[in-house]
Amino acid sequence: MCGLVGLLSPGDRALLDDLEEMSRSVAHRGPDDRGEWVDADAGIALAHRRLAIVDLSPMGHQPMVSADGRWVLVLNGEIYDHRDHRESLVASGRVLRGHSDTEVLLELVASRGVVEALRSVDGMFALALWDRADRVLTLARDRLGEKPLYYGNVGRQFAFSSELTALRRLPRAPAAPSMEAVGAYLELGFVPAPLSILPGVGKLPAGSVLRVRAGQAVGHPEPYWTLNSAVRDAGARRLDEDDDALVERADAMLRRSIRARLMADVPVGAFLSGGVDSSTIAALAQQVSAHPVRTYTVAVGGTGDESSAAAAVAHHLGTEHTTLQLPDLDPLVMSARAIAMHDEPFADPSSIPTALLSAAAREHVTVALSGDGADELLGGYNRYLVGHGPVGRLLSLPRPVRRLGASALRRPSVRSWDRVGARAPRPVPELGTKLHKLGHVLGSADVPGAHAMLARVWQPQEVMADHPARPWGRPVPPPGLSPLESMLWADQVLTLPDDMLVKVDRASMAVGLEVRVPFLDHRFVELSWRLPVRTKVRNGRGKWLLREILGRYVPAELWDRPKVGFDPPLADWLRGPLHEWSHDLLSPAALARGGVLRPEPIGVALAEHDRGERNHDYRLWTALVLQSWLTERGV
Repeated sequence: MCGLVGLLSPGDRALLDDLEEMSRSVAHRGPDDRGEWVDADAGIALAHRRLAIVDLSPMGHQPMVSADGRWVLVLNGEIYDHRDHRESLVASGRVLRGHSDTEVLLELVASRGVVEALRSVDGMFALALWDRADRVLTLARDRLGEKPLYYGNVGRQFAFSSELTALRRLPRAPAAPSMEAVGAYLELGFVPAPLSILPGVGKLPAGSVLRVRAGQAVGHPEPYWTLNSAVRDAGARRLDEDDDALVERADAMLRRSIRARLMADVPVGAFLSGGVDSSTIAALAQQVSAHPVRTYTVAVGGTGDESSAAAAVAHHLGTEHTTLQLPDLDPLVMSARAIAMHDEPFADPSSIPTALLSAAAREHVTVALSGDGADELLGGYNRYLVGHGPVGRLLSLPRPVRRLGASALRRPSVRSWDRVGARAPRPVPELGTKLHKLGHVLGSADVPGAHAMLARVWQPQEVMADHPARPWGRPVPPPGLSPLESMLWADQVLTLPDDMLVKVDRASMAVGLEVRVPFLDHRFVELSWRLPVRTKVRNGRGKWLLREILGRYVPAELWDRPKVGFDPPLADWLRGPLHEWSHDLLSPAALARGGVLRPEPIGVALAEHDRGERNHDYRLWTALVLQSWLTERGV
């Protein structure tokens, strides 16, 4: 895992100076080594910051030149099946100088071409590849978008980087944000690809390549793998097997993925929260490993602390378990660090504990496995019940009836419903927030509309001072999907790469930790679309398949409990330790100086939240992150 930057700018006398400035901004991603490669005549400059994981020797140094001298590569990521490809390369007569996965990918490119090489490997990566013969630069990103890559014209320079901060270091980088990106951010809480917050700069979409030739207009990315193709192919090859056979098939595929992701020349561990996803990863890792797996959980304190449950799972599995004690930091300090960690506005509050967990784990290991992706693939979120279950059936009622029900649910305040939930025979946490959301769902026209509503933070028209003339385009699912499948598809193309994986990448790479995600092996993703719906949501619960797999290795009483989120107590923080900071940053005067957000709707949300009438924690946090980003950059 590493950081990469580069420039394509023929005749640029400041090429090397700009490259070094960009490289410094991503140094945290690769603390073990640095390298530059420049061809001033061609106007190409590549730089790399290395976190050494495979082949710790100088033979893994980047930028790396192919044996035939034609190709120059900088790679951020891992090629998990590099040993298999190494054998085939050696059998074909190629001589490899070291043992790194980077060299294997480079020689695959030299022997097969770029696209065929990318299609042949299992990995997570972002890369830049210079063809010295044809003078063409190729950028590429892994199938699911685990590793980031930004690119665009900044002044007269074509620039690219693992993080947007590097592009902002260039002399002609724009200061004002893209209003199209701001609108999308306010709706989602993150900036979706291919947009970025900087005008003229985009994110390379997952599973695509972009070819750039000096002096020519930048074209469009071309896919070498798409989720739509995987969905279409899966539709023609649906699995018609009994439950036991489906569980065995998925179990074997996950064990294969985890075995590959345990490959490293440095210490490897696994995050273990005690929930279904991470417990499954830990259980299968223990099955395929020759030695006890190192597992790590974090004691966060309070009602959301699952460290004792995680310890019980670890004890049953026999892992080498460590409970990490987080530092006792002020919420204001943690919030400021989390906001600064991201290079564009990013409002997922779980980035705060994720950053703390990554920093604590980095004291022990260099690589960690995580359970990310299981919810989006196998139906783990409560909102999927909108598309499959009683809530979905409610949406079939006439709209006037649903409007009456929605009004009844939203009439009592969140605090009033919470008091009811606290007095119930089986207490229901955050009952008010859940019922208010259900009220909004009942007011939706259909299941896709309900899903979009559940994902929406703000209506951009409601809160922006100047709404963009061209709003961002929400992706449209392919035809023929069920309501549940449409929701899963939307989260896999949008929420997973641009929210969940961004959070994991920034939090881990800020401290030089590599996080690997076994559920996102593309073969398992493709398998998930061949599975019948009953393996995902059954009897009002999600991730049926995963629960069945985990039950093979760990007794259900150790993990079968209500899902606990990883978010900090934002609602209480905003009424307590973050009250003064939030009111200062979101004051009418501060918003007027920023010029992006309208004071009126923000003020209403603040007042309602302060009084406990409604819970606006996510909406206010989204506005706070944007306003903080604007203020810090002097916009």
